[in-house]
Amino acid sequence: IGIPGDHAVPVSAKTGENVAAILEAIVEHLPAPRGDPAAPLSALIFDAVYDAYQGVIAFVRVFDGSIKSKDIVKVFSTGKEFEVDKVGFFRPQPTVADKLGAGEVGWFTAGIKEIADTQIGDTVTSAADPVRAPVPGFKPAMPVVFSGLYPTDGEDYPKLREALEKLRLNDAAFSFEPETSEALGFGFRCGFLGLLHADIVQARLEREFDLTLIATAPAVVYQVVTTDGAAFDVQNPSELPTPDRLESISEPWVALSVFLPEEYVGAAMGLLQDRRGVMKDMLYHGRRVELRYEVPFGEILYDFHDRLKSLSRGYASMDYKFLDYRPGDLVKVDVLVNEEKVDALSIIAHRDKAYEMGRRIVDKMAEVIPRQMFVIPVQAAIGGKILARATVKAFRKDVLAKCYGGDITRKKKLLEKQKKGKARMKQLGTVEVPQEAFLAVLSSEE
Repeated sequence: IGIPGDHAVPVSAKTGENVAAILEAIVEHLPAPRGDPAAPLSALIFDAVYDAYQGVIAFVRVFDGSIKSKDIVKVFSTGKEFEVDKVGFFRPQPTVADKLGAGEVGWFTAGIKEIADTQIGDTVTSAADPVRAPVPGFKPAMPVVFSGLYPTDGEDYPKLREALEKLRLNDAAFSFEPETSEALGFGFRCGFLGLLHADIVQARLEREFDLTLIATAPAVVYQVVTTDGAAFDVQNPSELPTPDRLESISEPWVALSVFLPEEYVGAAMGLLQDRRGVMKDMLYHGRRVELRYEVPFGEILYDFHDRLKSLSRGYASMDYKFLDYRPGDLVKVDVLVNEEKVDALSIIAHRDKAYEMGRRIVDKMAEVIPRQMFVIPVQAAIGGKILARATVKAFRKDVLAKCYGGDITRKKKLLEKQKKGKARMKQLGTVEVPQEAFLAVLSSEE
């Protein structure tokens, strides 16, 4: 484990045995932190929490200088200045102190209202005598997965906004902005660090704030260039220009590592090949194998992890990191219900998979959309080209039930009247798209 054997301390967290000996060993064997108390303040923010009364409580490690009450400090990345209110240590509960010096770890408050002003990894310095360079290693957290959140009850929109604002106070990596959908009404386009982050935020909104939400299919950020040379990012598939205006679309790629027992390698490689993965290496660690692939991020967004766990009986694990953007033959697949485009159901897919995904979506939606008194066509389209269609059959009312024999023209008139009524009903009727239809877009099961 990287230490001499005589330095190892037998310890039990369960019984508390030798915990005091560990603290003594830290003092005896670990070198003291370096730092210049006379140098300008340089402190690293390693965590932060929001308190309703004190604002943001920033947890810091002081490398150089010192910080005390009434000091004016500056956050390096934003340049914002704040007057320090309190400083202190953890013993283990927060305890107020006179100051924090070089090499010490503690906390401070400064009336900071938003946790985004104290991002983890950022540097705090003196406003009067700032350091020239921040503590190395800071990168602001940027959302990479975007999804729409809409309240099922339109009257809950203000409540959802308030809930999102409260969540953002404790989560600087989370972002949201209002958006409107013709199908779902008013909602918010939310940015997350990944799928797990998105699931946690939605679960907290529903559990802590008693909200019932509809979540649209998660999407990554695409880089788009139009025929007139304009370049911009697209977070929402409904924002993608029409095919005649598109010059190119670039999608994010990630380096993916999959760890699993060797008997499941074949099935995992088949899944990765289906997701357009490019194999880079295969390493053996005893009876376990590490597969290294480069794969489009959008291909592992939906159900890749679930499929991987299923084919490996739960033994596989995965990790990924962002690589770069690469051009791809991508198209927007629109979904039309009763010949009306449902913008919230649009997806961006590779052209080779567009028909397969369109067919799967319309078939699943046809199963979950409630039947009406008129036929409901469900279609998948690229621009004006229909890829696939499924039909929700109409309820049939027997208008001839009261006709007992007699002239056939009477029956024909009744059937013709019913036909005209259904045509008018189809033209004027609206179709409610249930939550299950949006979940059908998320699923990639065959």
